[in-house]
Order: sequence, then structure tokens, then C-alpha cells
Amino acid sequence: MDFNSLLQQAQRLNNEIQHTEELPRVERTISQVLQATKELHTRVTQTGAQDIQAHILLGSKGIDLPKISQKLESLNARKTFEPLDPVSETDVQNFLKNEKENTILSVIEEVHKNAFQSAQKRKWEHIKAEWREEKVKLMNALVGPSQNWIDIEKLPEQTVINETFGLRSCLNNIEMAYAREVYDYNAVVIKGAFRPNLVQKFSKVAKNFNDTKVYDIWEIMKYMVDVTPVPRNRDPLQTRIQIKQFVEQAKKYLENRYKLYMSTVISSNLREARRGGVPSTFNLVSAFVGLTFNKSNCFGLQDVNIDGKPLWPMVYYCLRCGDMQSALRCVLMGGAGHEDFIQILEDKINKPEQKINSKLEGQVKLHYCNKIKNSTDPYKKAVYCIVIGCDINDQHLEVAKTTDDFLWIQLSILRNEASENGESLTYSGLQVMILEKYGEKHFNANEQQHLYFQVLALTGQFEAAIEFLARSEKYRAHAVHIALALNEMMLIGGPRNVQEPLLSVDIEDSVPMRRLNMARLIMLYVKKFEMTDPAEALQYYFFLRNLKDPDGRNLFLVCVSDLAIECRNYDLLFGKMTPNGVASGGLLQQFDCVNFDSRTAANIVADELVRKGMFEDAIKLYDLADMQSNSLRYLSLLLSQVVHQSSKKGSLRERLAILATEFSERLRGSRIECEAQIVVTFNLLNELVSFFDYYHERRYQLALEILASTKLVPFSMGELEESLNNFKGLGSEISKAYPYILLATMDILYSQYKMLKGKDTGILNSGGDSRLQHLRQQAKALTNMAATIPYRMPGDTNKRLVQTEILMN
Repeated sequence: MDFNSLLQQAQRLNNEIQHTEELPRVERTISQVLQATKELHTRVTQTGAQDIQAHILLGSKGIDLPKISQKLESLNARKTFEPLDPVSETDVQNFLKNEKENTILSVIEEVHKNAFQSAQKRKWEHIKAEWREEKVKLMNALVGPSQNWIDIEKLPEQTVINETFGLRSCLNNIEMAYAREVYDYNAVVIKGAFRPNLVQKFSKVAKNFNDTKVYDIWEIMKYMVDVTPVPRNRDPLQTRIQIKQFVEQAKKYLENRYKLYMSTVISSNLREARRGGVPSTFNLVSAFVGLTFNKSNCFGLQDVNIDGKPLWPMVYYCLRCGDMQSALRCVLMGGAGHEDFIQILEDKINKPEQKINSKLEGQVKLHYCNKIKNSTDPYKKAVYCIVIGCDINDQHLEVAKTTDDFLWIQLSILRNEASENGESLTYSGLQVMILEKYGEKHFNANEQQHLYFQVLALTGQFEAAIEFLARSEKYRAHAVHIALALNEMMLIGGPRNVQEPLLSVDIEDSVPMRRLNMARLIMLYVKKFEMTDPAEALQYYFFLRNLKDPDGRNLFLVCVSDLAIECRNYDLLFGKMTPNGVASGGLLQQFDCVNFDSRTAANIVADELVRKGMFEDAIKLYDLADMQSNSLRYLSLLLSQVVHQSSKKGSLRERLAILATEFSERLRGSRIECEAQIVVTFNLLNELVSFFDYYHERRYQLALEILASTKLVPFSMGELEESLNNFKGLGSEISKAYPYILLATMDILYSQYKMLKGKDTGILNSGGDSRLQHLRQQAKALTNMAATIPYRMPGDTNKRLVQTEILMN
């Protein structure tokens, strides 16, 4: 065919289209047709093959998908809990219906709101509890003093121990020896007998440690606590500043220690010393000075006229040994020229409680400033400064060769009040000098912990001394027991709040006093062995019985509660309940006294367990606390959740069933103060335990006999009303288990029905028709009961009951 023929045919077709009205006139070029084709292809590919197939599938079934989509879009679904629209008050029927539905919806909304708020509250309580625990751990890690820096010491980490190997004690020999003394002391306190001196008891134990440094530490404490007892209603820190005996006891320790040193030196050089005569401080000092000083090292010393020995070293060492009478004897032997100084010594000896004559003291001070201060004899300068308490900035380095010498000189020049010109040293001034001016670096405390402790303790800074010693693993046990001993003697100042750091500063205290948190110190110490040695841990926690936590709870009971919940060994702590209803064998019973009762502790622990949701543990604790009503309540609550389950070895249901049996046997015939509803609920649940046990064992007849005695379900239409009334009086625990009771009962009836029908044997028993009819009536009563009771059945309970009934017809 040529192009002319094609052109003629195209014109003919064009003419035909122009005269046809059915199709619209479309004029497109080849390029437009190509573009339209591409657009159509793009829309089809964007819509997707699945949508196209859906249209084709539904269209083949006669379904118009676009129309269905339009109808769905036009639907206006009401929200589930949206209040209903009001109706006219004249339409009484619809108005009452509307009000009823609105009330139901408002109740549902209120329950939902309360449940949400309760969940939020519990969530935040849990978060706060976790943060409190973390805060306690962090505060326990702050073992450094509360100054501008923080020293964090890594605590022992908890590890998982294989229970098959048992738990070994975490106490070493030293800690165990201290723990035995603590046990004996607490036993005396509980009996109300006279309390022994804990410092004396612990110091005797320390002798067996074969550690001279530890022995010296306890010797210091023996001297420092040998003061007038402090009243229990007074602040220990204020009392310590006012009692001069602390200064005198510190000097006495240093003086006796120096006399022992002098005797040791003389004994090792006995031939050269040539000591003789009656043993006395004067003879001891004379021999020591004669051994120490000779012509070669007496340069600068003045008044060498006592049997060839220098005068002022003799006077100094007599004072250093605490014998002022011998010092006066030396000065008198020194000849004339010291009358005023002799008068001051005599006044100090004869009138120790009276203040020295200010005029006489002023004359001696003036004499010191004019002549003696620039003297070449360091011992003479030291003696004058010690006696009249002047020139407090002079360190007397030529005389004070050791820290003991320096500290003794500073204690000797102390005065009760600061002078107007600032030339006297007070007790608080000395404490500031030791703790803040010099501090740990000056005394090389990291290498000599016992030395820095000695300096702090002898200046009456017990809290700082104990806290410093407790930082060292080597001395921590000793520090804790020093704190216990001093606290029992009311010599430790505690913080206002037990949540304070280990060492804190109170703005109302005088500088530089610190306060020691005994609660934190004890809990830090006990933490490492409370799980392996709970008996010893309780003995230490007993020292916290007079303290309160921020919520006002007894701190001893709080620690007991935390320990019990953590270890969960309630039988060990609280004992076991005997069949006669008496608890025995618990560690806490030894602490029963006027101020403490183990039953109170058990009640506190049980309340905490309930708060944590540990109801099974709380049941035993409430029983030990003689609160059987709470035990029965929570036992019933747990039983209602598992009573329908089959009993498996070691399961919660088996444990609760055993516990319920024990309660039933123990409470049979006895009278307890408890609500009647709680007892009725518990007894019903206990019978239901037996019912479901027989049901799972397929002992159907025994199960039905138990259920019939409870009157919980009707076995005929005539019993329906009675069972319905009984249900209304049941507690929520029985209501939760009621659907399972109906299902189990229906299953028993259906099993009996199948047996009578002879599906297994093919034999129809005689008289079977009447029994089958009876079973049908019982099944009908059950379905009617399920439909009538004012309780919302869970899931498909009603459906299963009806289906089973239908199978029996």
C-alpha cells in the first residue's frame, strides 16, 4: 500500500469521526500521545501493583472499592470515653439511660485516672528509692574530711558467691577479737548492769596484737578518757573545751612517756650515768643530764652549778617529767637572782587552782623580754616560756627535738583566755594550729598515721583523729572501736543529721571543732561483713539504737530492716514460729529489752517488704510480729492468684499451700484479733486449695464434696438464689478465683457426663437418663450463676461455660 492510499483512508476516517456524536473530538499530535502515555504509566507505577490487583480482585467480586472508601471516610466514630450528648429532660427513659451511661463512663475514667496517678506515684517512689541508695553509696565513699577537697576511697565490690561452697567470714583475727568484746559489752547493757569501760576492754585486747603503734594509740585513749564523766544531756564538744583535765591528761601521757624514755637511755648507758640514791625524778633527771651534757656540748648554757650539771637543762627536764617540785629544787640550788621565778613556781605548786599574781607575772615577763629572750641558753628561754606562757611563736627547736617535745611545750604554755595583746595560746588556738595551720602534710601523715592521730587526740580533737585513722585499711578497725568506746562515754560530737558526711563542720561550733557521723562510720565498717556475719553486724548496729534517721525512725531498726531484706534469712534473724505460736531461735531476741522488741523489728521489716511487693516474705514476718491478721490478708491475696493452678514442686502455689495448712493447724481452736471477713476468706481459700488439688488429680467426687460444703456455686436452680447471696458477701480474693471455680466445676460435670454416656466404654449405665438430666440441670445452674453474678468475668469464661453446657444436651 502506498502513501496515497494511507492518506485517503485517514481522511475518510476523519470525516466519519466528525459526524459521530458519541466520541468527543480529540486533536493530539504524536508527541502529545507519547507524553500522555508516559503520564499514565507514571501514575500506574506510583499507585502500585498491589492496589491495582486489589481493584481487579474486588471488582471481579462485584465490589466497588471507590464507593466503599467514600463511605468509610464519611463515618464519624465516637470516642470510647466521650460523654454522651445530653437529651431533653422530658424524655425520661433516654435521660435515665444517658445518666446511667455517663455515670459508668465517669467511673471508668476516674478509675483510669487513679490507676495512672498511682502508677506514676509508685514509679517516682521507686526512682527516689534508687537515688537514695545511690546517694548513700556516694556518701559512704566520701571518707575524706569535709573540706575543700574530697578523697574517695574505693570500697570492696560485691561479688556473686557460689552457694554450694557456703559463706566464709569476712572478719580477720583483729576484727573478730574486737567483735567478741562488743558482744560482751552489749550483753551487759541489755541486762541493765553497770557498764564497763570500753577503752579498758579494747586496750587489753590490743595488747595481743603485737603492734606497738596500736598499743600506743590505745594508751593515749586510756589517758584522755580518764576525766570526770560527761553528763549525757550536754554537748561533748562544749564540755571538752571547758574541762581542763583533757590538757592535763595529755601532758601526763607525754611526761610519763618521756620518763620511760629517760629510764631506757640511762639503762642502756648504766656505767656512764652513775645513777644512785633513792629513785626519784630529780635523780633520774640528774643522771640523764649528766649523760647527755658534757663540757663539749655545754656551750651557751648558763649557771652550771648543780654538781657540775647545767642548771636550766635540769629545770627543763624536771618540768618535762611533770615534776614541778624537783624543778623548784633545782632553781633553789642555782643560787640568788631568781626570786620572782621561784615565787611563781611556789604559787603554781601550792595554789594550782588560783591564778598567778598578775603583777608578779608581769615582772617576770618583762625580765624575760629584756634579758632572757636574747640569751644563748635555749633551755632557760624554754623554761621561762613554759612557766609564764609567753613568746608563743618561738618553736624552741634547740630543745624540742621530737613531736612529743613540741606538743608538750605547746600544751604547757596554754592559757584559759587570750590576752589583749595576743601573746597567749588558748586551747582552740592550739587545735587550729595542729589541724589547719600545720595539717597532715606537715606531720607526714600518709607515712605516719599513728603519729598524726596522736597529735590530734592529745589536743582533744577526737573526731578528726578517728576519721583520719579510719581512712587507712590497717587502722580502720581500731578507729571504729575507739569511736564506739568514746561515744559510749559521751565524748564524741555527732552531727545534726545522720546523712551528713563522715566528718562535718557545724557553723555553731567553735573553730576548728568537727563532728563525727557515728552512724555512717559503723555502717561503713559493718557493710563488708554483714552478709557473712549477721550476728556480729547486729551487735554493731545496736550502738545506733539512740539515733534517728531523717524520717524519725530508730536507726537500729532501720539497719535491721535493710539487713533482713538484703539477706532474706528471716529464720536466722527473727527465729521460726513454733506450732504453739511462739517465735524462737532468732538473733534479734537477744536484744529484747525495755527499749527494743524483736516483734517491733519484724513488723517494720514486714511493712517494708509489703511496700516492695514481697508479700510472701511479709507473711512470715507479720506472723513473727504477732500480727496474724496481716499475715492472713496477704496470704489470701497471694492464694487467690494461684489457687486454681496445679501444684508443682517448688512452685509458689505449693509454698503458699503449705503455709496455709500451717496457719490452719496453728489457729484451729485459738482466738486471734482479726476481722471476721479476713478469717472467712482465708478459710474458703484453704478449702479451695483442696478442691483444686482434687480436681487436678481427677478425684472429682471429693472435689465436688468440698465445693458443696462451701456453698459457693449452685448445683441446682433452687440453690441459685442462695449462692448469689453468698457471692455478694465474698471478698475480692474469692471473686478473682470464682471464674476458675466455675470452669473447673463445669469440667467435672462434663467429665461425669461423658462417663455416663459411655463414650469410652460404650456401655450405658442403668438409670443413666435421670443422672444425665441431673448433670444437665447442674450445668444450667452454673451458666445461670455466671450470667447473674455482679462480676465481670474475664475473657471467654461465659462462652466456655455455655459451650460445655451445649455439649451436654
